[in-house]
Amino acid sequence: MCKDCGCSITDHHHHHDHEHGHSHEHTHSHESSSHQAAHETLHHNPQLNDSKTISVIKKILDKNDHEAEHNRAHLEKNGVLGINLMSSPGSGKTTLLESFSGLVDFKFAVVEGDLETSRDADRLKAKGISAVQIQTGSACHLDAFMVHKGLHDIALNEVDVCFVENVGNLVCPASYDVGTHLNIVLVSVPEGEDKIEKYPVMFRCADLILITKTDLLPYFDYDIQKEKEAARKLNPSVDIIEVSTKDENSVKKVIDWISFKRNMR
Repeated sequence: MCKDCGCSITDHHHHHDHEHGHSHEHTHSHESSSHQAAHETLHHNPQLNDSKTISVIKKILDKNDHEAEHNRAHLEKNGVLGINLMSSPGSGKTTLLESFSGLVDFKFAVVEGDLETSRDADRLKAKGISAVQIQTGSACHLDAFMVHKGLHDIALNEVDVCFVENVGNLVCPASYDVGTHLNIVLVSVPEGEDKIEKYPVMFRCADLILITKTDLLPYFDYDIQKEKEAARKLNPSVDIIEVSTKDENSVKKVIDWISFKRNMR
């Protein structure tokens, strides 16, 4: 759930309940890691820590996880690798995807999440990239139901990889499984060297961490080795790549990582 603002308890969830016919009492023996992370921190927020609120949030998360499994099955049926891109605003998610154009050896599409505008999707389309915009309104994350809607507007039989570019936020998206296979989390040099320690849930759920805008290292007091150590303390098995979109070779390293994961599936 959205652990800080509680924004997930909104009418759109009830709308999806009716639309998809899912039971409010549906539970799962296996919870996603994001689901578990949400429960771990729930009890630390006194505003949310009462039995009725916890019950509502658990139902929301259960239904979200159920829909996420549906999304994954939909991707797998079409042989598509799903990748969730998460970061704070301005870390370079859209710029990275733009830089893939002309370099990748696979076809990809993007489900683009933003609060109000379609600017990022328009940028991708201008590069010839298939992109579908999801406007979340006041919701500070994408959930599995929103992504499900976006997937139906993509010709999945024509792509190899589907990126979900999540809403810019280092908190809420970490708690929602959207039905992808891998999580890539970006953190940029200008954000400062404390973000990994300050937002551990986000980086703990990452399969790959991209430290972006490394061309700016000479201008910032940023200890990149310290950040890598902080990341591996939280997540010993995580992969880390330094990226500058001005350095084509660094972008190719990200593409190679994705290609390797795609081939392993």
